[in-house]
Amino acid sequence: MTIPAAPVRRSGALRSVRGMAALLAALPLLAACHGGGGNAQPVVTVTKTAPGTPGTSPSSPAAPAMPGIVAVTTAGALVRLDPATGSVTQTLVPGGVIGDEISVSSDGSTVYFAQQSGACDRSVEKVSINGGTATPIAAGTLPAISPDGTQLAFAQEPLLTQACIPSQGKFGSDFKVVILTLAAGTQKVLSLPPQIARSGLFAPITHLSWNAGSSQLAVSTSPAQDNEGWGVYLVTPATAQYYAPPGAGIASVPVTGTPDAQRSYLREGVYLPDGNLFVSRACCGGVPVHNTSRLMWEVAPDGSLVHQVAIGYPNLDHVSLAADSTGQWLLYLAGSDLYVSKGGATPSKLASGLVAATWI
Repeated sequence: MTIPAAPVRRSGALRSVRGMAALLAALPLLAACHGGGGNAQPVVTVTKTAPGTPGTSPSSPAAPAMPGIVAVTTAGALVRLDPATGSVTQTLVPGGVIGDEISVSSDGSTVYFAQQSGACDRSVEKVSINGGTATPIAAGTLPAISPDGTQLAFAQEPLLTQACIPSQGKFGSDFKVVILTLAAGTQKVLSLPPQIARSGLFAPITHLSWNAGSSQLAVSTSPAQDNEGWGVYLVTPATAQYYAPPGAGIASVPVTGTPDAQRSYLREGVYLPDGNLFVSRACCGGVPVHNTSRLMWEVAPDGSLVHQVAIGYPNLDHVSLAADSTGQWLLYLAGSDLYVSKGGATPSKLASGLVAATWI
């Protein structure tokens, strides 16, 4: 599939962060990667296209009925979408929602999201799928609730805008993945390895995804330096101290296949129920980055191709990847357009004007 052209919403590259001067120069691009929201009412353009044709994977069972969808609009509203038409059916939070990641409990009752809570602060909150008053949980962003409902993972990292950047020159220690055990209220913090944190480099966290057994996290990161550092790491919180290698309990998902695996990178990856991953594979990195392809793949943990879901547009970021509990329904954003794949078939565009989405 060739995804129709759309305006570029997010950047696919971060510039070198050698020293504070280079970092400040990169701040607008970093901010574009993480997104944000305002208080305006949601505006979603609905685009219903014909269903895609079957993909090239081995035969798979017929997909169940499409589940519901919750999304964040470009205006910063948390909304429910009609899965048949892509139109907004309910506004859960009218504004201020950060467009980075949203997560829904496995029983479909609760949505976890991040809200702007100050000029330089963000908080993880939750709200009923039926709407109502949101409840703050902790400072942070990128929430991911475990399938068993016992753990909430989220990121704590500086807001990379010029007004909010930490004053110290080396702030790698400010980047953390927090795993909150909800019943006990206890936390485990995964940081960067000391040698990386001390170096003045950092690995911003861009997405978190639990495996079906609630025992492992897929942690997506963006570059630390010279556009080299995109990564998807499989982290076992029970044994890991860090969210990026080196260290025990961490495995990298390598880039395989064509084109140019050596210079290609995984922009984002999420777990599928069977233990494989749904990834956005981009080629090619470098300084400056110049993407010539975007491929939406299902891969094994060793990076090997299982099935190609779609061929994306090179000049758009493909993010907010999600799979439903059966693994038969996939979605992602290409720019601000929402694409949905049924049973591994070629995706079709459902709606526009979004910065994040996931299944209910």
